[in-house]
Amino acid sequence: MALSVPKTYHLIEAQGFAGYELLDSGVGRKLERFGDIIVNRPEAQALWQRRLSDERWGQAHAVFSATGEDEDRGKWRIDRPVPESWQVEVGGITMACRLQGLWHLGLFPEQMPHWQWMLERIAAAKAAGIERPRVLNLFGYTGAASLLAAAAGAEVVHVDASKKAIQWARDNQAASKLNAAPIRWMLDDARKFTAREVRRRRDYHVLLIDPPKFGRGPKNETWDLFADLPGLMEDCAALISSQQAAMVLTVYAIRASGLAFAELAAEKLAKTGGAMDVGELAIRSKDGKAMVPTSLFVRWASHA
Repeated sequence: MALSVPKTYHLIEAQGFAGYELLDSGVGRKLERFGDIIVNRPEAQALWQRRLSDERWGQAHAVFSATGEDEDRGKWRIDRPVPESWQVEVGGITMACRLQGLWHLGLFPEQMPHWQWMLERIAAAKAAGIERPRVLNLFGYTGAASLLAAAAGAEVVHVDASKKAIQWARDNQAASKLNAAPIRWMLDDARKFTAREVRRRRDYHVLLIDPPKFGRGPKNETWDLFADLPGLMEDCAALISSQQAAMVLTVYAIRASGLAFAELAAEKLAKTGGAMDVGELAIRSKDGKAMVPTSLFVRWASHA
């Protein structure tokens, strides 16, 4: 049966966890706790007023000031001592957070619902008799999803174009005591890697696709989401295992509808059957009174 776009648009709500909390948001900012460190970062979609006092916001260890309207440009102001690196526990693995480079800290905690869904798909594959499900993590960044998958018994291929991000992921692997886990860390362009995997007739039980809006590969290859995602999705569809399989596509920091990516996924996965879910991912503040939207998503699974 051909795959069709879902009739409903689904909101997934991330609640935070022991190592992370969204403390407050508003007036274009968000106040967050990563482990023991509190940071104040830009959040253009937080159009409402803050709920916590100025005094509470003033307790942030570090504040990122963006340059103009571009959240990816700016610098950190350190108001309280912050270690060069500190650890945050995430679902049994250990992630290092750092105030390095851009406003990112090395962890996207709002992705936790997708990581949990991925673990459910891995468990379903193992229950179906697949001893070590294969996971492909494209644009894998510092490795949270890869490490969670490996800890759950999967064999993982992690692809990222940044040498720095892969080394950071390796550091997280060591901190998580997963040095013996079957993870291949690939410094590569996601499009080129998936195309080679198709030619090699490889397949995977879980595919994670988390592309940026724009980017560059290790050999200065350019990535443009709207121009390059259709071809990448076509190759990813060819890499789907004929057994228990699932895919998560996450798209963020763009002006677009999730329905556009659902239509693309439905086209590329038309022959697979299965079921697809599309919608938006948001994270709720600690007091439960506000949700900050973070990304669009499409999730597909071959079996319920």
